[in-house]
Amino acid sequence: MNHPMFELFRPQELEARRPADQRYLEFLRVNSMSAGLYVLPAGSEDQQLPHREDELYVVLEGRARFSAGGEERALTGGEILFVAASVQHRFHDIERDLKVLVVFAPPESG
Repeated sequence: MNHPMFELFRPQELEARRPADQRYLEFLRVNSMSAGLYVLPAGSEDQQLPHREDELYVVLEGRARFSAGGEERALTGGEILFVAASVQHRFHDIERDLKVLVVFAPPESG
């Protein structure tokens, strides 16, 4: 897949592109990384399993708790998390709809 040297992504436009029945929309995939928008409605359960890639989460909006590697943190919009490959992690106790930018490096393998 050939990508330009620069692309601009707007969260509102990504949200509009995400099918209503899907929580995750991948919007970028290049050799070194992939990125997507992950949306978890208030009260929902995060069912993700550990990934083989390192992850960076940028919480765009919402309120929830996050557990990883035996630690737990409260999260709100504007916070950034790093999770190393293969570490068990999940969002939980989602109080307000959670919208999260997710970056995988290398690209998510599936």
